[in-house]
Amino acid sequence: MSTKKDAIAAGFFQRYINEVKQDDVLEALEKNTGRIKKLLKEIPKKKIDFAYAHDKWTIKEMLQHMIDAERVFAYRALRFARKDPTPLPGFEQNDWAATAPAQERKWSDLLEEFKAVRKSTELLFRSFDQEQLLQKGIASGQEVNVIALGFIISGHVEHHINIIKERYL
Repeated sequence: MSTKKDAIAAGFFQRYINEVKQDDVLEALEKNTGRIKKLLKEIPKKKIDFAYAHDKWTIKEMLQHMIDAERVFAYRALRFARKDPTPLPGFEQNDWAATAPAQERKWSDLLEEFKAVRKSTELLFRSFDQEQLLQKGIASGQEVNVIALGFIISGHVEHHINIIKERYL
């Protein structure tokens, strides 16, 4: 069984992997799902449009970012698991955030979308066998493997859970 020690990722993404306590990628995703769902339910309505500084995202924008990033990371995992050798480009999160109309969206719709994307991610990672979890590819100019992407998904959301707790609530 592949574990966190089998994760291959560039230094930048290692910080997200380090956020994850679990050694099993499926357990990490499930625990992370529970943590983020609980936190999102606890956010007061008056805080969803709050940004702690002028140039920072609101909680709505941050949730849209988490949805977008999870889709990108899961897509990379799918491509690499299927042995697609095509290098995949990076994405500029601030450009994406600027063009995503998160502020005009209903909070309930963002919550439902996150739940749907996460459920899809969990099912995708459950479908991978050990060989697929260890498949590697190039994303953002760096080598990464499928299992690392699963931990990156969990760790990225953990990173934002910490930011929400420390700076928004």
